[in-house]
Amino acid sequence: MRRTTPILLVVFVTSCAESHRIASPAAYPQFIETIDGTAVAFDMIPVPGDPVLGVEPFWIGRTEVTWDAYDVFVYGFDGPAEAARTEADAVTRPSKPYISMDRGFGHAGYAVISVSNRGAMAFCVWLSHKTGRRYRLPTEAQWRFACSLGQVPSAEIGRYAWYRGNADFKTHAVGTREADAGGLHDMYGNASEWCTGADGRPVTLGGSYRDDMEGLGCAARVRPSAAWNQSDPQIPRSVWWLADAGFVGFRVVCEPDVTAGEQQ
Repeated sequence: MRRTTPILLVVFVTSCAESHRIASPAAYPQFIETIDGTAVAFDMIPVPGDPVLGVEPFWIGRTEVTWDAYDVFVYGFDGPAEAARTEADAVTRPSKPYISMDRGFGHAGYAVISVSNRGAMAFCVWLSHKTGRRYRLPTEAQWRFACSLGQVPSAEIGRYAWYRGNADFKTHAVGTREADAGGLHDMYGNASEWCTGADGRPVTLGGSYRDDMEGLGCAARVRPSAAWNQSDPQIPRSVWWLADAGFVGFRVVCEPDVTAGEQQ
């Protein structure tokens, strides 16, 4: 299994200097993840963790996962056909979408949308398999904590978020609004993001381009609904795609492999 050598950068989460937080930028530097056999690359930002809140250090994607990466997963662009068949025993890939799931908003560089929680989790399994790291969806506690490090003032929301007031009722390319104080883009708005709640059930956080300012932020929380896939004409309805949820996407977190003493 190929393990990507991270490219070390000089930007760190500066909000972790408070004494009760685990400030370990030397052990957990920012890195750029790549997918073997593709040109896909994305930034992973260290989050220091907080023992008071029970949050251990982890990395989180600087942006939402884009179609560039998700298409590789869905269509098997990560290697030759023979390799894809071999990997099928270890990783389940979604069915091909029957319509354009980007809803015409934009594709390359845009947040993946209309994907089910199952599809988001399967992507994490595949990404872990490809890179040798431990990727998964954020827990609600992790996502909220990362969001809190860069919390955006309401009066300046338009600088940081695509929402009802400026998005023209569609998603936009990731990273085109300013990064928050933690170095993350689009935690507010653009696509709402799949996370795993404390009860183990899926939840979406952050709000989306459809929401007013009041519907955005670290506390914005919506449970999935059957209405999100109501118009799917397939029988049975897809477990991978959400025909009526063109506002739901996700970002990934990566955990340090403490059992192996891994320091990225």
